[in-house]
Amino acid sequence: MRGFKDFVLRGNLIELAVAFIMAAAFASVVTAAVDVIMDLLGRAGGRPDFSEYEPQGVSIGAFLTALIAFLLLSAVVYFAIVTPYTRARERMHRDATDEPALVTEDVALLTEIRDLLAARNTQP
Repeated sequence: MRGFKDFVLRGNLIELAVAFIMAAAFASVVTAAVDVIMDLLGRAGGRPDFSEYEPQGVSIGAFLTALIAFLLLSAVVYFAIVTPYTRARERMHRDATDEPALVTEDVALLTEIRDLLAARNTQP
């Protein structure tokens, strides 16, 4: 019983469960955004559902509808999530690297030894 308790209370499992729940909730938001964009496209250029499209008897309309929805979903995810996240991460990383790095005594000694060895190897 203790092993099960340790498994359930492990931090990674809880974090994974929370991430899964948040992803499921966010999926509905992204799907709704894609539906809005599809509706706007429908108003601009007619109905955005190509299910009835069958050139020369080949029914590719459902595929075209799914493809357009996928491309719109990808665009929403990229421009609404990936791009702002990347900019924020770069900004935070840049702020974290503004602090000067502290060189410890052992690192300074190893650097000096490296430089001496390099100088000795370059002499004729």
